[in-house]
Amino acid sequence: MGRIYVVGTADTKGEELAFLADAVARAGGAVARVDIGMRGATVPVDIAASEVAAHHPKGASAVLGIDDRGAAVAGMGAAFANFIRSRDDVAGVIGIGGGGGTSIITAGMRALPLGLPKLMISTLASGDTAPYVDVSDIIMMPSVTDMAGLNRLSRVVLHNAAQAIAGMAAKPAPATAGKPALGLTMFGVTTPCVTAIVERLRADYDCMVFHATGTGGRSMEKLADSGLLAGVLDITTTEVCDLLFGGVLPATEDRFGAIARTKLPYVGSVGALDMVNFWAPPTIPERYRGRLFYEHNPNVTLMRTTAEECRRIGEWIGGRLARCDGPVRFLIPEKGVSALDIEGGAFFDAEADQALFDAIERTIKPTRNRTVTRLPLHINDPAFATAAAEAFLDIANT
Repeated sequence: MGRIYVVGTADTKGEELAFLADAVARAGGAVARVDIGMRGATVPVDIAASEVAAHHPKGASAVLGIDDRGAAVAGMGAAFANFIRSRDDVAGVIGIGGGGGTSIITAGMRALPLGLPKLMISTLASGDTAPYVDVSDIIMMPSVTDMAGLNRLSRVVLHNAAQAIAGMAAKPAPATAGKPALGLTMFGVTTPCVTAIVERLRADYDCMVFHATGTGGRSMEKLADSGLLAGVLDITTTEVCDLLFGGVLPATEDRFGAIARTKLPYVGSVGALDMVNFWAPPTIPERYRGRLFYEHNPNVTLMRTTAEECRRIGEWIGGRLARCDGPVRFLIPEKGVSALDIEGGAFFDAEADQALFDAIERTIKPTRNRTVTRLPLHINDPAFATAAAEAFLDIANT
């Protein structure tokens, strides 16, 4: 039976940590008390801070006994992520913390697979939780009062949290029977293509479409890393544009990393690589004044990528996909990569597109298992969607 890891700084939050662990145990959970404090624990723990800190790539000395609190917190976060990822008995994780504790514990929670129960009781839970949750499924629960000793309200909050994590760990969601899941990326300007692919594949697959807004691509790859996808149709890789050129919906440097790590069947394309996303016109960086823009709506402005930018984008994507040893099929729609990049459209630029296509072909390093195919079609042509679906079925069934 797995254990519920109850995590906190046992030097400054020892009383709360002990109360929470006891409450989880009373609710029926097998408990592992974990200290992530920088000084000595004030209550008994099962796993000492020194043991956690030893999981830092540079050892415990990179975490404990240093004067820079910010560096110590960051180091313990990295160590805790490695520590919790190394355990094979985690039924759930519950943490308590203020600013530092929340940062450390959620760094570890984000390293765990989606679906594993994760509950963070935090003084920061009623504010902007995006830096702590990111694309994971962490539940953030406000502590309401600060954690400076137990009181009548904090006892209730901690009790309720203990009941929640114990219930989730005791009764995990049943394994979903039926169709395997696919991840697909879509933007408004590639909607016809992705919609048609979903219609073609939905009889045999549970199609999960992600809006390519930075978090969308990361969410899809998190699912891939968690073993929850059977394949990916990455039609809309536009987040790379924002990463490379300062847009507001960027990928991270790890884009396509999950494809390399998991070796999942992968069909990719160049959807919306003709644009960088910014907010309203006054927010556009001064260095881009005078460029070709399209007002998508009053709050979103699109900038057409140039031939040189497209070359860089193509090289970046090709270089990442060249690291993938699983089955990769990359399809290039020669007549345009978005609803705006079509003959007569606002972003039609055959020269820029050609630079993009050539760069991808040059850097992806085709093999028998990794191919690039040009099609004399627009990305939103029904025939392109059919080709993408058929390419996926071909590699999924081999």
